[in-house]
Amino acid sequence: MYISGKHMSRRTMLRGMGATVALPLLDAMIPAGRLGDRTRREMDKTRLVCIEEVHGAAGCNEWGAEQGLFAPATVGKDFELEPLNVLYPLRKWQDYITIISNTDARMAEAFNSEEIGGDHFRSTAVFLTQSHPRQTQGSDVYCGVSLDQLYARRYGQDTALPSLQLCIERLDQAGGCWYNYHCAYTDSISWASPTEPLPMIQDPRAAFDLLFGSGGSNAERTIRRRTNRSILDWVAAEVGMLKRELGYEDRQRIDGYLQNIREVERRIERVENYSTSGELRELPEAPSGVPDSFSEHMKLMFDLQVLAMEMDMTRVISFKTGRDASSRMFPESGSSTPFHSASHHGGNEESVLDFNKICQYRMSMLDYFLERLENTTEGDSNLLEKSVVLWGSPMGDSNLHNHRRCPLVLFGKGSGALEGNLHLKAPDGTPMANAFLTLLRDLGFDDLSSFGDSTGEFALAYSTPLTTDGKSS
Repeated sequence: MYISGKHMSRRTMLRGMGATVALPLLDAMIPAGRLGDRTRREMDKTRLVCIEEVHGAAGCNEWGAEQGLFAPATVGKDFELEPLNVLYPLRKWQDYITIISNTDARMAEAFNSEEIGGDHFRSTAVFLTQSHPRQTQGSDVYCGVSLDQLYARRYGQDTALPSLQLCIERLDQAGGCWYNYHCAYTDSISWASPTEPLPMIQDPRAAFDLLFGSGGSNAERTIRRRTNRSILDWVAAEVGMLKRELGYEDRQRIDGYLQNIREVERRIERVENYSTSGELRELPEAPSGVPDSFSEHMKLMFDLQVLAMEMDMTRVISFKTGRDASSRMFPESGSSTPFHSASHHGGNEESVLDFNKICQYRMSMLDYFLERLENTTEGDSNLLEKSVVLWGSPMGDSNLHNHRRCPLVLFGKGSGALEGNLHLKAPDGTPMANAFLTLLRDLGFDDLSSFGDSTGEFALAYSTPLTTDGKSS
C-alpha cells in the first residue's frame, strides 16, 4: 500500500501472499490543485466494451425487418420498441441506446470462389477489424487491427491490463477450421496487429486470478484454495490499515467494493464445487470454473468486467458471447432449437420468430450489465455514463450467410460522446466501418482518417430534417 503526502495514489494496491487487489476511485485519491485536475482527467477516460453476436439477428431477415424485429419504425429520437423487437428486454435503458441499422460488413463476404461457404469462419475476425481475412490454415494468418486494440494503444497503456478479452464458449480448437480457414479467425475478435489475434478467456476463475493476482504461483493458489481462504483474507491487514486513513464515505465505498469481490469469488467457488462433485454436467468439456448455465456465466463475466473497470485495471474489454455455428440450446428463451439451426430458418415466418426468441433472450443478458454499470459510481457520475458498450454482429440474415444490413447498437453515453434514445438508419451500402470510424473520432482519434473498409464517416448524432424552406421541421 502506498499513500503519497495527504492523498492516496490512484494506483494504490493491497498485497498479500500473491494476491493483489486494486482499489476503486476514492475521495482520498483526488488531491487539490493541478494534481487533482490530472486525476479527474484520468477519471474521465471513456471505457470501451465490444460485444460480438455471432449469428446476426432475426430482424435482419427481410420479413423480420418488416416486423421491426431489430430496427424500429421510427428513425431519430423517441423510437418505440415493440414487444417482438430484439431490444425490447432493454427498453428501460432507451435513453442509453443508440441503434445503428442498415450497415454492411462486406469484408466478411467471399472474395473468390475458394472462399464461398466460409462465412462462419471469417466473420468473427471481421467484426472489429472490418478487414478481410487471408484464407489459410497455416501460421500466416492476416486480417487487420481491431477497433478495441486501436483504443487500447491510445488509452490503455497506463493501466495494468491494456485490454481484456473474454468469451463464453470454448474456443480452443487448434489448427484448421472448415473451408481452409485457421481457427484463429473464429476464436478471437481482438487483433493487436494483422498477424496477431489475442486469446480470449472463457473461465471466470482464470479471469478472476488475472485481475486479482490471487496467488503468484500454482503452489500459492493451491494453498489458498485448500484452506478455503478468500483472497481478501491475504490482504485483511492492509485493509484495516487503509481504512484508518480514510473518511466515512471512502470506508463505505471500500466495504461495498470488497463485498462485491467476495461475492463473485463465492459464486466461482460454488461453480467449481459443483463441477468437481461428480454430478452430470451439461458442459463436460468446460473448465471447472465455467457454469453450465449460460445466464450465470454471462453474469459472472459481466461482474468481472465491472470490477475490472471500477478499479481501473483496464478500460478496454472485448467479449465474445458465442461461437459461429454453435449448436448450444437456450431453453430459457422458449425455443428448443439449437442456436445455429434456428439461425437457418429458411425465411419461414414461424421459424424466424423462433430464432427471434433466442436472439431476444441473449440480448436480455445485457440488462444485468447495464444495471451494474449504472450502479457503479465514479466521482460524481457512474460507469454507464462513462462507457461505450458496442454490441453487434458481422452477419445480418444468417439464413443466407448475409453480411448486409447487420445489427449494431451502442449503449451508454461515452462521457458525452453519445446522445442515446436514438435510431440512426444508414443509407444502403454504408460500411459498418464508417460508424466505427466516427465512434473512434468522437472518442478522441482526431488524426484517424480511415478504418477497415470505411468510405467516410457516419454521424452518430441526430440531425433534425430540414423543410423545403431550409428551416428545421
